[in-house]
Amino acid sequence: MGLKSKLSKILRIWNDVDAVRNNRIGQRVGRRAAGKVSGKLIRKIFK
Repeated sequence: MGLKSKLSKILRIWNDVDAVRNNRIGQRVGRRAAGKVSGKLIRKIFK
């Protein structure tokens, strides 16, 4: 695991904790799900 991937993982966890503290976890989960869905659709279109 490289330095960049370790930093990315740490920041993702940090941002999840911050969202929970500020009661924005629903927004974060929704955005993450929407990003995954749109990424899969774009991948299918340009495959």
